[in-house]
Amino acid sequence: MDRIVYDRMAAHDSTHWWYRARRDILADYVARSAALPADARILEIGCGTGHNLPMLARFGAVDAIEIDEAAGAIASQRLGRPVGTAPLPALDGVAPASYDLVAVLDVIEHVGDDVAALKGIARALKPGGAILVTVPAHPWMWSAHDVVNHHHRRYSKATLAAAIDRAGLRHNGLRYFNSLLFPIAVAARLAGKLTGKDDSDDSPPAAPINTALEHIFRVERHLVGRIPLPPGLSIITLLRK
Repeated sequence: MDRIVYDRMAAHDSTHWWYRARRDILADYVARSAALPADARILEIGCGTGHNLPMLARFGAVDAIEIDEAAGAIASQRLGRPVGTAPLPALDGVAPASYDLVAVLDVIEHVGDDVAALKGIARALKPGGAILVTVPAHPWMWSAHDVVNHHHRRYSKATLAAAIDRAGLRHNGLRYFNSLLFPIAVAARLAGKLTGKDDSDDSPPAAPINTALEHIFRVERHLVGRIPLPPGLSIITLLRK
C-alpha cells in the first residue's frame, strides 16, 4: 500500500466509523461461527497498525504479522511484543499446524497469487482450525481507492469461491457485509468517476456524520452470519481444510 494509506490508518483507526463498526461486526461473527477453544491461538496476517489485535485477543492468545515496517512498529506497541514480518505465501518462520484461527482481513487481494496465499495460510492451521477472510467486493467498483491500496483485484462471490476451491479449502458461506451503506457508496463512486474526481482519500467525515455512519454500519453485527444480506462493499467467510 502507498505510505499515505498506513499513515491514515494510524491516524484514524480508533475514530473512523468503518474501523470501529467493523471490529464489532467481526467480533460477533467470530463468536457465533468460529467455535474456538478457550485457549485458542490466533494469528492475524497483515495486521496493519494492529487495530484489530485487542478485538481478536478476546478469543485467545494473539500473534501478528505485518510487512510494513512503520505500521508493524505501531502494531508491536499495541501487542506488547514484536510482530512478525513473514510475507505471504511462504510465511517463513510460522510453524505449521499452530493456530486455531488465522485472520486475513482485507489482505489476500494484495497478493498476486491468492491461491498460493490461501494454501500457505492453511498450513498454519491446527486440525479443525479456521481462516477468517474478508475481501473487497465487486470488480466493477474498482477505483482510486484500490490503486492506492495496491489491490490486485476485487472479488465477486464466484471468483472468491473459485480461489478457495483451488486452494483445497471449504467455506461456511460467502456473505456480503457493509450492505446498509452500499447504495451511498455506489452513488459516491459513480459520481466521482463521472466528474473525474475519483478520490482515494478515506479520512473520516465530520464528527456527526462519522457517528451516524458508525451506528448504521454497526447494526450489521446482529445480521452477518445469521441472514443473507444484499450486496455490500465486502465479503466475509470462514474457511477450513
